[in-house]
Amino acid sequence: MHRPTIPNGTRCLLSRRPISPNSWTLLRQLHKNASKHPRNAAPASTALSFPEPRHIIPAFPPSSCRREAHTIDSPSSAAAIEPYSPPTSGILSRLPKSWVPYGELIRIDKPTGTYYLFFPCLFSTLMAAPLAVPAASPLSVIGTTALFFAGALIMRGAGCSINDLWDRNLDPHVTRTRHRPLARGAITPFKALTYTGVQLLAGLGILLQFPTSCLFYGIPSLLFVASYPLAKRVTYYPQFVLGLTFSWGAIMGFPALGVDLLSNSSALSAAALLYASNVSWTVLYDMIYAHMDIKDDAKAGIKSIALKHDADTKKILTALAAVQIGLLGAAGMAAGAGPAFFVGSCGGAALTLGWMIKRVNLKSVKDCWWWFVNGCWITGGVISLGLGADYLVRYAQDETETKEV
Repeated sequence: MHRPTIPNGTRCLLSRRPISPNSWTLLRQLHKNASKHPRNAAPASTALSFPEPRHIIPAFPPSSCRREAHTIDSPSSAAAIEPYSPPTSGILSRLPKSWVPYGELIRIDKPTGTYYLFFPCLFSTLMAAPLAVPAASPLSVIGTTALFFAGALIMRGAGCSINDLWDRNLDPHVTRTRHRPLARGAITPFKALTYTGVQLLAGLGILLQFPTSCLFYGIPSLLFVASYPLAKRVTYYPQFVLGLTFSWGAIMGFPALGVDLLSNSSALSAAALLYASNVSWTVLYDMIYAHMDIKDDAKAGIKSIALKHDADTKKILTALAAVQIGLLGAAGMAAGAGPAFFVGSCGGAALTLGWMIKRVNLKSVKDCWWWFVNGCWITGGVISLGLGADYLVRYAQDETETKEV
């Protein structure tokens, strides 16, 4: 049989490297053995003889097939990692290209965290307003609320920056966080640290707009802001530390409106109970949030309450909701709240939290995210409406009594 002459330098289609003389010797032997079988026969396959193929199998399968072979068990595989794509919509897409990583660092495109930080400030402002002497006017309440929102926006961004600085070596191993600016190297740790310092100075500027006593109440919260990322490394309950941090605004509304917590025992009790209620709420919603990363957290060694109590999550969520509503009601009693608060805030919170706990699918990342985002407005909204209605009723009563005197 004629043997074709193979010129030097010919490359193998599979290996794409020049074929050595030894390799050609092996190929000739394979061809010789295969030619001994009739074309229509179906000899058994051995190490040196192969049946004639009926169809061509591509040596390099499509990228979609290769991607299916990689799972979360191999997060470092290049085929499993989607490349970073610059934002094409929303507020980030409108920023100059060099500003985008800084916008991503403070999560400016994901404002839900800002709302969760703001709501406790709003709760305490509305609860403290009737306790001020004289009662705080609606304009004063609105102005204080606006300052608190600006502070929440700035300090939430600073908190995200601090968190990402601590987690810059962990985030690349978690699907949801691997494209954060520090994790992907878009900005250096030094630049992120400098940017965080600027944010903290801006937050101090907001704090200075309140009465001086607010400084003594506000600055200690920075200890919790800095310690939360560390808690994820040493305890399964970092959500509790996050609760201590995010709920600090439940205290701040009282001194912001001139209510002295040290001399007013009723106000002090109301502030403490409201703070504890918000800690429970924070643990509740962040437990749902933690279920989005539960698999990656286990592989990266990150601890969370969702990992510790995965099988009993809904029971724990129910218990947290009961504690939150009970403490909220106790805070209202200490503050002398009326029926509008107990029906609107406590009753509304019971209904919305019960609905959320029943409906949320903890095995679905999309569903957990939906309830995390919308539960903020649903539950936070009804509590605020109840507090707001109670404040307006009591303010109107005070105005009527003042006119009569």
